[in-house]
Amino acid sequence: MILLQAAGGLALGKFGAAIGAGVAALAAAIGIGNIGANALKAIARQPEAAGDIRTNMIVSAALIEGVAFFALIVCVLVLFF
Repeated sequence: MILLQAAGGLALGKFGAAIGAGVAALAAAIGIGNIGANALKAIARQPEAAGDIRTNMIVSAALIEGVAFFALIVCVLVLFF
């Protein structure tokens, strides 16, 4: 009986890790999409500030990707350990 409970808990942990990885990837995609859309709107309103807006957009997107990558690594570690 204890062995069955442990096996069920492992399966549930793997399922949770898979859901977590999917949510992290989806949240990063939505965040970067919002950054891109709002940057394009800002550039359309003020074209002379395009360089500064583009730089800030790239830095923000890189930070979001870093957090998403960290979340995916945590989920993979949960799957294998």
